[in-house]
Parts: sequence; structure tokens; C-alpha cells
Amino acid sequence: MEFQQRGLGVRRRVRAVAGVVAAGLLAVSPAAVSGCSSQTVADERPGGAARESAVSVLHRAADVLVRSGSSRVRTTMETATGGTRVSIRGSGAYDFEKRLGRLRLLLPRDATGTAEHAPITELLASGALFMRNRGAGIPRDKWVRVDTTDVPDGNLVTGGATDPLTAAELLRGVRKASLVGEEGLGGDLVRHYRGTTDIGRAARAASEGARGSLGAAARGFAERAVPFDAYLDGLGRLRQVRHRFTVSGRGDGQGESEGSGAAGRRGALRVASTTELYDFGTPAVVELPKPTDIYTGKVGSPQK
Repeated sequence: MEFQQRGLGVRRRVRAVAGVVAAGLLAVSPAAVSGCSSQTVADERPGGAARESAVSVLHRAADVLVRSGSSRVRTTMETATGGTRVSIRGSGAYDFEKRLGRLRLLLPRDATGTAEHAPITELLASGALFMRNRGAGIPRDKWVRVDTTDVPDGNLVTGGATDPLTAAELLRGVRKASLVGEEGLGGDLVRHYRGTTDIGRAARAASEGARGSLGAAARGFAERAVPFDAYLDGLGRLRQVRHRFTVSGRGDGQGESEGSGAAGRRGALRVASTTELYDFGTPAVVELPKPTDIYTGKVGSPQK
């Protein structure tokens, strides 16, 4: 498989999908978007005690993060299809004001427990993803640059981790949400919200730095309605969010035709992306690669 600027080939089988995700390049060839309700549901505690609108709280989560400055980050991305699960874990830091982050992704081991690929370093920026140690014949001192506004999923799952600020920007599209209750997370009391967001709505409401990538995702995902669980602390800061995406399994590069939803979803790949934020105020030092450090040749499959 060859990576090109305007898209990625689809891997239909579980092993191939796992390999592409593990290399930081989960390829999607999305189908037509399904509709979702425009209903907004008020935030309610279990038992029916009404409180501040959950939708309003979640809509401003990204703005609160920007005012918070920076934090450490942990990510987990899990794919599941046909009973097989693959997990990629990452850690690093993110500067929400500058919209820059750095992650180190640990890739799945093989069936014998042997690491098949060294960790991948990712730099996250507005409209771009940079990867080092990508493998597939790329020099170790070179970076691969991906234009996230030109990838069908907007890099919500392509790189093996969702950009933390983009994960919060997705909540601008929340239509339905409720307060599940209060829970402990990392030693702090947080409020647990559950609901559904719409990628297209989030793209229209997003800040300038996220609008292009979310717009690409809105055009690309098989389902724009994304279930989520979000946890916010007493300052309104997003501490953890888990989005559950549905990626089309079609491999012909075409979307589903109208009325073919059931058939198209049979090959769908479920992707759960979890982002955890902690140690707010910790500096995130991110230096983007110089043009001379970026690999400009063709990128083959990491499994070759």
C-alpha cells in the first residue's frame, strides 16, 4: 500500500487494519453519512433533578481548555471488528493556546508478545500531523507529514490518537447529553456526562484551527453521530473523553448508496478513542520539523 496526499487505501481484514493503525495510518474510505436528531436534551441528574444544561457545559469545553494553557495527555485507541481488538496507547503533553502537542505511541505486540514496531513520535499541529519512526523504509531521522484537512477522517483516528483539542472541539456538536453523576478520576471529583455529538455540527461551530480537519471528517465518516462519555472537573476542564466512531469497511473508495446502510455497516470498523488530560499547567515543548527534515518520497505499508 502506498500513502498519498489525497487519501489512504482501505484494509478490509482485521490483521491488515490492525497493522495500518499500529503504524499510525488507519486508512478509511468513508461511506455516506447517516442523519441524526437535532433534539437538545437538558442535563439531568439520575432521579430527575434538573441542573445546568449539559449541552451548554460541553459546548464550551474546548474554550475552557484553551484558557487552561497546557497539560499532560494520555490516549488510548481501540479498534474492534469480528471479535478482534487492537489497542494503541500514547502519552505526552499539549499546549492548548498554541494548538501544539507531542505524543509517543506504543503499538500492539504480536501474538507472542514481541514488539513488532518501535514507538512512534507524533507532533500535532493545526491542520497537520507529523510522524517519526514511521517505518516502511523511511529514514529514522525524517518526519512524515500528513495534511489532516485532506484525510477522509480528519485525523480523528488516522494517527492512532485523536488530537486532544480536536477531541474537545467535537463536543461543540453535542445535541443530546445528560449528567450521569459525580465520580472520582485521578484523585479529583468530576462530573460524568454522556451523550451524542454530530461531527458536521461540530465542524461548523469549531474554532479556526479545527474547522478544516473536522470538515474533512464530516464529509468522510460513515456516521456523523458519535456517542461519547466526557468527564469535567469543578473548573469546567475536560479531564477525560471517550468517543466511539464507526468507520466504513468498504474498500472501493465509494460511499454507501442511499438505502444501503445495513449492508454497508456489516463491514464497519468500531473505533473507540479515549483522551485523558491531567497535570494542567505542565509546559508542552513542541518544535515542528524543518522542511529539510520532512520525508518527501512515497510511504509504503509498514508491514512490508
